[in-house]
Amino acid sequence: GGREANQVSDDYRYQDGNYEGYARNDSYYRGGDEPGHEEDAQSDVTEGHDEDDEVYEGEYQGIPHPDDIKEKQKKRAPAVADEYRDRADLMAERMEDEEQLAHQYENIIEECGHGRFQWTLFFVLGLALMADGVEVFVVGFVLPSAEKDMCLSSSNKGMLGLIVYLGMMVGAVMLGGLADKLGRKKCLIISLAINAAFTFLSSFVQGYGFFLFCRLISGLGIGGSLPIVFAYFSEFLSREKRGEHLSWLCMFWMIGGIFASAMAWSIIPHYGWGFSMGTKYHFHSWRVFVLVCSLPCIASLVALKFMPESPRFLLEIGKHDEAWMILKQVHDTNMRAKGEPERVFTVSYIKTPKQVDEFIEIQSSTGTWYQRWLVRITTTFKQVWDNVLYCLTAQYRMNTLMLAVVWFTMALSYYGLIVWFPDMIRYLQEEAYESRVKIFDDEEVSHFTFNFTLENQIHRNGEYRNDKFIGMKFKEVRFEDSLFEECYFEDVTSSETFFENCTIISTVFCNTDLYEHKFINCRLINSTFLKEKEGCHLDFEEDNDFLIYLVSFLGSLSVLPGNIISALLMDKIGRIKMIGGSMLISAVCCFFLFFGNSESAMIGWQCLFCGASIAAWNALDVITVELYPTDKRATAFGILSGLCKFGAILGNSIFSSFVGITKVVPILLASSALVGGGLLALRLPETREQVLM
Repeated sequence: GGREANQVSDDYRYQDGNYEGYARNDSYYRGGDEPGHEEDAQSDVTEGHDEDDEVYEGEYQGIPHPDDIKEKQKKRAPAVADEYRDRADLMAERMEDEEQLAHQYENIIEECGHGRFQWTLFFVLGLALMADGVEVFVVGFVLPSAEKDMCLSSSNKGMLGLIVYLGMMVGAVMLGGLADKLGRKKCLIISLAINAAFTFLSSFVQGYGFFLFCRLISGLGIGGSLPIVFAYFSEFLSREKRGEHLSWLCMFWMIGGIFASAMAWSIIPHYGWGFSMGTKYHFHSWRVFVLVCSLPCIASLVALKFMPESPRFLLEIGKHDEAWMILKQVHDTNMRAKGEPERVFTVSYIKTPKQVDEFIEIQSSTGTWYQRWLVRITTTFKQVWDNVLYCLTAQYRMNTLMLAVVWFTMALSYYGLIVWFPDMIRYLQEEAYESRVKIFDDEEVSHFTFNFTLENQIHRNGEYRNDKFIGMKFKEVRFEDSLFEECYFEDVTSSETFFENCTIISTVFCNTDLYEHKFINCRLINSTFLKEKEGCHLDFEEDNDFLIYLVSFLGSLSVLPGNIISALLMDKIGRIKMIGGSMLISAVCCFFLFFGNSESAMIGWQCLFCGASIAAWNALDVITVELYPTDKRATAFGILSGLCKFGAILGNSIFSSFVGITKVVPILLASSALVGGGLLALRLPETREQVLM
């Protein structure tokens, strides 16, 4: 019995630092013939293990783990407890574990196959991406109606257009970072819930300030969904399927644009689709449209409750059993769908990386509840900030900077031109409208009742005596150097109507919206203003610009060929060539905009530009997912997506300021940015052959 004990001692001397061997007088030692020998020997071997230590089944049977044998061959010395080891050593061990896990996980996903589970998740996450596409278009569609409903000034309209992008920028960085610490599913649910709640609320609020706040927070929510969706879906895809199916997923952004355009076209013009409560609360058709636009987000939110967390994320944080169960679920779901339910999931053990961040639960059993929550929140945000800084370390700095430039140049050009196209079409329409203006000089009208609409007219040096203007509309009407004497205005609504250098004598204005600012350098003598109209009162159905809905619809539909081509070729020609080629072709399309002097030409070039540029967007999404490890993936994507939204804000502001002034600056700026970004993208590393780290 003593010889057996010595042999056991020699075998396990280096397996656990707490054991240097069994002493003869050890209280656990028994002779070989005693019945409890085998059980107690196993207990001695495994004694000292924490619950979180890796324990594999054979260890309890006295069989050394293969990793332990390798470790004994490297150094014949007792192991040192983690708390006494240098953090750099722990990180080096974790990096080695992650590399082993990456290759093992790739083999596991290939064994699980690609089938019903991935397609179900594809549609669930597609709805979330569709909600992002809808959010981009909503404000542009409601502005023409909302500006009249809320009497918005030009500066207020501009702020409403940019506030959503500002929210998206903040949400992408914040929620993307949290997804690497709290989980893909949990953070995506939070993101979609924020968007759905504040989109729903924004459809009911009446004041401009509150509406602006709701759009900001809803943008924050949906902005966080974009990096999470791609990180989440990529972790259920094998290497050979990843590029293609992430590209197919991008099609839902296009579907969101089509959905928003179609809903705007079918709902907003019907101004009667709403209700009023008294004189202060109005729920018009554009608010119905905002409400309908929250449906994709709500549908994705409900469906997501039935989907599992990413097993790759769970393995990263040491939750082996949960990850194994989810992977088995994926395998069994796909095998049943293929008609092979008898196939068994053969994986029994998955490598789990060394856990370094173990200070998250400090004060979990002491202090008050808010102290514990404060520590958890501050610790989580510190870890998120560390992840952000990690993306700029030597290993990833160059890739991050190059990707940042490519994302920014792409966003500056794309979002700038997407706003510039409709603005240019409106400008061309206004030019055509102004060319049809009717001019009346030196007219004299007396004792006449105007009870019809005057539109697109200029009246100069006219004289109006004892005339009545009752229940009528002025649209784009200007009175210059005219005389109004003893006239009567009642229930008059006006749009872009002004009186310049006019003399108005003994005239009564009752229930009109002819406010003081509409009288420019006028002399008002003995004139009276009674009961001015409150708010803005225009015929929305006539003012709605159907062509703008059509332009957005065609622009969204035009990316379909580009989506199909990029999905089919993504894994064949690679991500880098796809980005560079798409951006350079888009730059060439920009030059042809010099020849866009009509509405139809501008629509055609917009469709061509959108169709050419979508391949670059898809490839950027794919390569961003593949360049970063699992515990940094959503953070890096969030940073780059936030930078993209910053580029969108700059593009919108810069390009729109040149509408009606010159086409040269927007076209040259967009082309130069696309060429520079496309050439730089060619220097990025190709990732189509690498596994997800």
